[in-house]
Amino acid sequence: MSEFENLIAKFLEQKPELTKSDIEEQIKLKKEKIGAGYLTDQGALFLIASDYGIALSEPLKVEMGLKDLYAGAKEISLETRVLNLSPAKQFSRKDGSPFYLRTMTVYDENSTASVKLWDEKANLPGVENLKPGDLIKIIKAYVKSDLDGSPTINIGSGSNIETADTKSEIPTIDTITKDISELKEGQKDLVISGIIDGAISGMEFTNSRGQPGKALRMRLKGKDGNGMRVVLWGKDESLIPNMISQSAKVRLLGVRVKSGNQGLEIHGNDATIIEIEGGKETEPVIARVLSLSSSDNGKNMILAVDSKRNLYNITDFSNSTSICVEGDVIECMPSKVYGNSITLDENSFVRKLDNDESIPSLSKIRTKINDVKVDGSYCIEAIILKVPERREVQTKAGESILLSEMFVEDDTGQIWVKGWRNQARLIDKCELGEIVSITGLNAKAGLEGRIELFLTAFSKITKKN
Repeated sequence: MSEFENLIAKFLEQKPELTKSDIEEQIKLKKEKIGAGYLTDQGALFLIASDYGIALSEPLKVEMGLKDLYAGAKEISLETRVLNLSPAKQFSRKDGSPFYLRTMTVYDENSTASVKLWDEKANLPGVENLKPGDLIKIIKAYVKSDLDGSPTINIGSGSNIETADTKSEIPTIDTITKDISELKEGQKDLVISGIIDGAISGMEFTNSRGQPGKALRMRLKGKDGNGMRVVLWGKDESLIPNMISQSAKVRLLGVRVKSGNQGLEIHGNDATIIEIEGGKETEPVIARVLSLSSSDNGKNMILAVDSKRNLYNITDFSNSTSICVEGDVIECMPSKVYGNSITLDENSFVRKLDNDESIPSLSKIRTKINDVKVDGSYCIEAIILKVPERREVQTKAGESILLSEMFVEDDTGQIWVKGWRNQARLIDKCELGEIVSITGLNAKAGLEGRIELFLTAFSKITKKN
């Protein structure tokens, strides 16, 4: 009788009302719930035994793999590699006494697992210096069930972590890195790579418990050219370089894939490690001003283009672009450049240059409607075919927001132009039959696969005579 069959026999001795088929079906369901590739049949059996309050006393191997983990295991030892590591955080117990917790994700040839380091173990000497891919040995840890039912390794007072300096069959970080074109819904604990596709921005919010939170948002493009939205919760702009090119390579360590409003999305947390090509020092940008507008709080919002026909969204907090008019060629020293997003502040400078014919004018970078593609940024000129409509849309959170839309065409095709919230006001000023020039539009896939254009904070609608 194999070790696994022996364990099933011990299970049935304590639960005679169940059959072997019952257990096999529950093993199948448990593995489906935890996720493919994260649990062996034996590991699932231990989790099921724990659900029934049964103790399977079969001794574990001193050295084990992540797939063999089960809730209730004690004094386990294993060799694994670091995937990512969060900062140590301080919390309070019910009696008010403080404790520290640091989380880490580890992996081996077959699986991944979460590791929690408690109290003084959260600040073990050298633990903050661990890097992705480092080989470590976890000694005398215990395993508990996480909120989603998956086994989690806990490092307490009797446990330890040591770096290992041996050869290992566990793959390196480079080996397990996936291009975003390979991702599927439900995958977790991933190392993914892609190329910056558009702007990078920070976000502040209040969570369901009334606590302030932050997140970093971006889009990445895979080898197949398709883009995917990325949200890194608990991260902000202080963690990324000040200068990031529009084609910068990005690697994210410790993310998961979930379905969002516009398809698959990549989500990370405060333990996710961000690697972005770039530098601390920004470089001057020379570009032509295509459109100028102001936000509600007085910031100058500028759409510009450089000699390589790259479009830039420039946000000016310092009013240093007040010297400019549309059509000017300017040189600016930004405080930050994230892909096509430029930030100007009190430490930036802007000056006007002589006209440079190598930098295209607005008329030369306009795109025909028939050439618009999903995820691109565009400027168009078109005639309004339908009276613009305005309506209120209810979000999942119960918020009521404005949406205005108009149907336009040029000599190659027709398309919907839409604006949410403040951008809805721009469409409200338009009328049937008018010819308009619109700058700073983003193309997205709409209903039935048709492409639609959306106004942004950098958009401007100019009526033609």
